[in-house]
Amino acid sequence: MFEQSQIQEFKEAFGCIDQDRDGVIKKQDLRETYGQLGKLNVKDEELDEMLNEGKGPINFTVFLTLFGEKLNGTDPEDTILAAFKLFDPNGTGFVNKDEFRRLLMNQADKFTAEEVDQAFALAPIDPAGNIDYKSLCYIITHGDEKEES
Repeated sequence: MFEQSQIQEFKEAFGCIDQDRDGVIKKQDLRETYGQLGKLNVKDEELDEMLNEGKGPINFTVFLTLFGEKLNGTDPEDTILAAFKLFDPNGTGFVNKDEFRRLLMNQADKFTAEEVDQAFALAPIDPAGNIDYKSLCYIITHGDEKEES
């Protein structure tokens, strides 16, 4: 289903979500993860709904299975958009470049300044320093027209 490198990445993601490091993702783990991403007012129902997808305790095996089910047949652009929406609680379609840089360099797989600069090289950034992540998702999944010319 997944290559070894992908499994390792999922293991790292699982470790970031499993805040208390007990090997099982629980409601408090999800709440704390959302809090780290700046989303502080997540409803209990929303968290319960996520946990119920596991049909029991969500250990790493269940976590991997859930991702396998979700990723099969999923449009990659939709997946990327959903990830960016976590950083856009107001649904504006933009994320602040400086705040996103800080998150990329300080959370989970920490990016270096060089890697962030590389990632931002093609990003559509407005004069106020906001990244249009919908356009960026299109560039990521379809390529950049400027690159192809």
